[in-house]
Amino acid sequence: MPDVDVANPGLLPVGRAGWPERLPDRLGPARPGRAEAAARARGLIVTLALLGGDAAAVLAACGASLVVMALAGAAPGIPAASLLGWGALQIGTMALFGLYEPIEAEPIERLRRRSLAAAAAVGAALLIGGRAPWPWLWMAAAGLAALLSIPLGHYAEGFVRARLVRRGVWGAATIVYGEGAAELARSLTARPELGLRPIGIVREATRGVEPYRAAGSPAPAEERAEGAAIEAKAAEREAELLAAAEVAICTPGERDPARFAWLTRHPFRQVIVAHHAPEVETVRLQTRCLGSVVGLVVRRAIFLPHNLRLKRALDLAVTLPALLLFGPLIGVLALAVKLADPGPAFYVQPRVGRDGRTIRVYKLRSMFRDAEARLADHLAADEAARREWDRFCKLRDDPRVLPGIGGFIRRTSLDELPQLLNVLRGDMSVVGPRPFPAYHTERFGPAFQALRASVPPGLTGLWQISARSDGDLAVQEQQDSFYIRNWSIWIDLYILLETVPAVLTAKGAR
Repeated sequence: MPDVDVANPGLLPVGRAGWPERLPDRLGPARPGRAEAAARARGLIVTLALLGGDAAAVLAACGASLVVMALAGAAPGIPAASLLGWGALQIGTMALFGLYEPIEAEPIERLRRRSLAAAAAVGAALLIGGRAPWPWLWMAAAGLAALLSIPLGHYAEGFVRARLVRRGVWGAATIVYGEGAAELARSLTARPELGLRPIGIVREATRGVEPYRAAGSPAPAEERAEGAAIEAKAAEREAELLAAAEVAICTPGERDPARFAWLTRHPFRQVIVAHHAPEVETVRLQTRCLGSVVGLVVRRAIFLPHNLRLKRALDLAVTLPALLLFGPLIGVLALAVKLADPGPAFYVQPRVGRDGRTIRVYKLRSMFRDAEARLADHLAADEAARREWDRFCKLRDDPRVLPGIGGFIRRTSLDELPQLLNVLRGDMSVVGPRPFPAYHTERFGPAFQALRASVPPGLTGLWQISARSDGDLAVQEQQDSFYIRNWSIWIDLYILLETVPAVLTAKGAR
């Protein structure tokens, strides 16, 4: 048997002999009772929790739909029971679209499936409502409920997922093997939303046996025992570990086909062959058969004319209502800025836009009018601040920021609201890489500068909903590259939905 380092502190490291010269036909018992029961229990808990969250979201959407129809004077003709029955139908369509499968998909793919399920449920409502005495009222109510169920279900799922992650239940139990297995396991542990929870890694004997645990996890008592005690239980623990695993991942560094064939003979739900290809990093990879070679299709969706028109339509659909909604708030904040520091309330800054051209970006002024002089003096006097500026192009304690109102509008990103006008003009998109000043953009390499300039900059983006100011230049490059190469309407919708909690919690804002 191979060496298996166990991530779960309740299991022991097993095996010290390395890969055998002659690989066994199977990995021992396919599903020992205890491990099988644990895997089924985990799947049941996750499914019930997700169903509960979706049921609450769909009920809330149906209730909101009835309220809106009542305000329009149309709800009395729609029985609440009928709309609730349609809600049950939508839960069924979400199940058909794989939202409750044993191996959880990552959030963007889950949002795509949720949206398609809502559309399918509306299609069913059209068929049912066509024979009702109030077909148009029924279809309007069902359509509104389906539309509302998408964001409500997304947020409910995030709430459920966070609690399941905290309890160590979310994500399919995963074995990682091959060169670099520990690094990949750490990466997956840091991204629990991907739905793969490492429980062990397989290494060669020459590397030694070092249990894989998340950072900060204490070593189990068994692991601190004498080596002989560990060896005595090795075979039993290995069988339990392999039986509990639902997914096996072969790392890009694994090159031995015999090992891969050996592992595929075990009845995992999925066996994944990892491939290091950042240039085609995507949530929905497409492949082409090229004879004996597998071809990976590079996505270029964001550069296609019809997708650019679709993205522009989404921009207008979001921007016009947002300007009406936030116009009064922008006026109040502008008055507060003028009271804090006399002078113009708005600030226009040249930034790098699409194709490298300079655009004039509008912002509420959050800094003193002599901000640049204050920054230069501060960096000259504080070496630690200079190093922070060189790494992030931002400062945690920025002497340029206006007291009170300046920090508030920066933490909440309300200073960016005037950029809705930039979106309306077509200088920017609602979602995309942020338009940085030239001094920031010039810190990136030429290739990434060219990639970044190939798309419209955005009011919000992947960086804003994840690392924000906590991410250095390397993180910004990785996330913006992922967005550009992986663009779809679903990732834009995902970023828009995640912008709300990111702004409300002010995570990583400076």
